[in-house]
Amino acid sequence: MGTIFCLVVTNAFTRASRETVSLAKVEIKPTKKGGYLLYVDKKPFLIKGVGYSPTPIGKGYTYDFFSDPNKPWLIDGKLMKEAGINCVRIYSPGKDLEKVKEFIEDMYEKYGIYTLMSDWLESESYPPANYTDQAFKDKTKKRILEVVENLKDEKGLLLWVLGNENNYTFSGNIGFWTSEEIEKTKDPRQKQIKKAEVYYRFVNDLAKEIKKIDPSRPIALGNGEDGFLKVASGICKNIDVLAINIYRGKKFGNLFNNIRNSFDKPILLSEFGCDSYNAHKDFEDQEVQSEFLISQWKDLYKNTAFSGKKNGNVLGGAIFEWSDEWWKHNESYEDAWTIHNSEAGWSHGAYFYDIRVTDGLNMNEEWFGIVSLSEEIDAGLNKRLPKKSYHALAEYLATLKFGSLK
Repeated sequence: MGTIFCLVVTNAFTRASRETVSLAKVEIKPTKKGGYLLYVDKKPFLIKGVGYSPTPIGKGYTYDFFSDPNKPWLIDGKLMKEAGINCVRIYSPGKDLEKVKEFIEDMYEKYGIYTLMSDWLESESYPPANYTDQAFKDKTKKRILEVVENLKDEKGLLLWVLGNENNYTFSGNIGFWTSEEIEKTKDPRQKQIKKAEVYYRFVNDLAKEIKKIDPSRPIALGNGEDGFLKVASGICKNIDVLAINIYRGKKFGNLFNNIRNSFDKPILLSEFGCDSYNAHKDFEDQEVQSEFLISQWKDLYKNTAFSGKKNGNVLGGAIFEWSDEWWKHNESYEDAWTIHNSEAGWSHGAYFYDIRVTDGLNMNEEWFGIVSLSEEIDAGLNKRLPKKSYHALAEYLATLKFGSLK
């Protein structure tokens, strides 16, 4: 039996038409070959997504695009549709949920683009999240459930994603949190496992409460790579989809088989990509970015049921990201947000074309977009300049064949 999610039904109104929204259905069904497929309105649906955070030049982490009077999504949505993109992944619902509704409705009604709504679960907040603190958990749960209650009647909302690489906090190297009981554990690995148990239990309980309000949509666990999934598999019974942020170069290696063995849920590749700056040669290399992104998408598609693969367990993916973000290298230094910084922030050997740079720092956070931003202003926005990867992606997505899926 597949998991069936009935999207909002009666007496829900759009700003544009004020008409009753018709019944829609989201289903995740196992295939006869042992994989999974996502259906929307009884039609097989492949998530062809992109991470969306259209921060203008000169703005930073405080920018709230939902409230931007220039409505950047009206420009971006048109370009996305032309490229064959059908979903955007949003990292946070923000504070003004009426503005969020407007965004979701515009993207769906104007461009046929669905929204994958994520939430950090406070991992990016200050003071830091502490998943052992009951008051913190109660406050976070209340906020999330208010978001769900407010957005559940939006037909363009496809699924919920809980968390974003929060498992990276288990080591204590980032986003440190703990409890007296956890600290009594001397073995470092066991200490991390205890944190994993605490965190995944919170996510599972949260998913259970969300389903009471919105039984209409799948709920995904947002994880960084495949770490701690064996712990999650024994706890997260209310999770429907595994959303993985994954950076492994041109292909994803053994990821899909590993997940079948550790946490057998349908997979959404919620983040993957390649920056367009060659740190070794010190110039923008759109050709390499395009080559990597298409290779990644081919590997993704090969592991979907659409490709005919036995055990195809991938529902689709969301490239990181739509547009370059000029603020990320010096995120706390506002004067630097007007400079497109070419300094790399971290190292990854799988992106081999520029790993020979000094100290191996080859990953450039400000250059992951498939669209560049120009300092030229058009209709209140930085003019969009699609990169080679944008055009290559549009060409590739247009070639995908969705044949018999029996």
